Amino acid sequence: QLQLVESGGDLVQPGGSLRLSCAASEFPLGSYTIGWFRQAPGKEREGVSLISSGGLVTDYRDSVKGRFTISRDNAKNTVYLQMDRLKSEDTAVYYCQAVLGITIAAMEDQDFASWGQGTQVTVSS
Repeated sequence: QLQLVESGGDLVQPGGSLRLSCAASEFPLGSYTIGWFRQAPGKEREGVSLISSGGLVTDYRDSVKGRFTISRDNAKNTVYLQMDRLKSEDTAVYYCQAVLGITIAAMEDQDFASWGQGTQVTVSS
């Protein structure tokens, strides 16, 4: 009933761009705040960005501010993460989740029953 699918990850050079997509098939994304997380090998999972159900509220972790932009198209049941000026430290598997809060800190404190496959972003020269 609750299924989110991430896509758009790829191998890019530093300074490049990618757009990730988070799509739902069995529920309306427009009813939920959606957050993006990422996890690099050997590191803790961290919150990246979120967008409220109507798109009015957004938040970003400090390291991506000014480079990443989260948006949504509720008619298409999709949330996007536009990533520009990518750096090597952005390399990670990126996941999306329906979250309860409207801050990065709140979503990082939330426990999730399961995670999808995510999409791999690799930034390397």
